[in-house]
Amino acid sequence: MRTENLFMIFSFLAIAIACLGLFGLSAYAAEQRNKEMSIRKILGATIGNLMTTLSLDFIKPVFIAIVITMPLAWLVMEEWLQTFAYRESISGWTFIVAGLLTVIIAIATISFQCAKAALVNPAESLRTE
Repeated sequence: MRTENLFMIFSFLAIAIACLGLFGLSAYAAEQRNKEMSIRKILGATIGNLMTTLSLDFIKPVFIAIVITMPLAWLVMEEWLQTFAYRESISGWTFIVAGLLTVIIAIATISFQCAKAALVNPAESLRTE
């Protein structure tokens, strides 16, 4: 039970650190693309289009990571579970749920910065140059 609690604590800590890194990266990317987003907004892009454009830059690598890690995690877990006397197999829905939760956490982390970049006044952003 102590080992399980320890793993849970460190898992949540790792997720929080990853979310902070993703949040910082999205803040940096939004700041770098501020003028581009302003020009798109002037040319008629909606806030939804701007948020989608910014979000896809971060969601694509998350999907690639999920596709790479799911088979590897399945192989490792199958090997590990074979060492137990009472064998249990892993169902596919476990990995699907984990992948969906990963995408949801990534979207929740990025959405604040995307909305902030999409809602900025284009005149103020372009005035600085």
